[in-house]
Amino acid sequence: MTHVKLIADSGCDLPLDFFHEHSITFIPLRVHLDGQEYEDLVTIDPKVIYDGMREGKVPKTSQASPNELKNVFMKLAMDEQPAIYITFSSQLSGTYQLACMVRDQVLEEYPDFDLTIIDSKCASLGYGLVVMKAAELAEKGATKEVIVKDIEWHCRHMEHLFTVDDLEYLRRGGRVSKASAFVGGLLNIKPLLNVEDGKLIPLEKHRGRKKLFNRIIDLMEERGDDLSNQMIAISHGDDEQSALELKRLVEEKFGCKNIYINIIGSAIGSHSGPGTLAIFFLNKKK
Repeated sequence: MTHVKLIADSGCDLPLDFFHEHSITFIPLRVHLDGQEYEDLVTIDPKVIYDGMREGKVPKTSQASPNELKNVFMKLAMDEQPAIYITFSSQLSGTYQLACMVRDQVLEEYPDFDLTIIDSKCASLGYGLVVMKAAELAEKGATKEVIVKDIEWHCRHMEHLFTVDDLEYLRRGGRVSKASAFVGGLLNIKPLLNVEDGKLIPLEKHRGRKKLFNRIIDLMEERGDDLSNQMIAISHGDDEQSALELKRLVEEKFGCKNIYINIIGSAIGSHSGPGTLAIFFLNKKK
């Protein structure tokens, strides 16, 4: 039986070691800082981005390289290798649309090329958890059809709850107004956001981190499905201490045994900023 090749991009905020260990093809998104272009995770460390932002620098990002996608897809087509590319949310990056366009170009030359592209509509470790699940299924020898169906289910049921330390970074991206960013910083008001259908949606504002964390726990209890027996993920913008604090609260409340923590990569971190904190879990929506 031909094994399915998995592809994912750096919007999933998993470390490069994970891609190597599970033989997943890695597609870096691109980051621009100080007039230079970098490949997320490959030629720039997230901490460089966060330190730069603390100094007032404004990094920019762009989608994956068309040439890199074409090279990856052509090799798979020539090897007659079935593949699944799970992408960063199409609402937050143009990489999904680009991948579909490049696949269509390759199909003109290799009409039997078997590549399924899935728009995860997820971000950071919400997307990362989906990639982890795909790797688990692939390594168990699941068929491509089974993997696609399972992954699409996980994408639909993945909850994202997150906050940022400084509303100014979201204001630059058009997420909040200049006035609300100023008031938020002045009064220690923290926004709580989530992702719906791949888009960032503001939920609430809370004054102080303690109230915010308590609200996150309440929403997890309200939305989560069998939290103690699923993998939970927490990503952070160079603030591991806050991630560990949230991890402790989640463990105490729900008895979770499997919580994965990682830093938010350069591509997403360029927009969310240092101090961002996000938690991801499966919901119980039908």
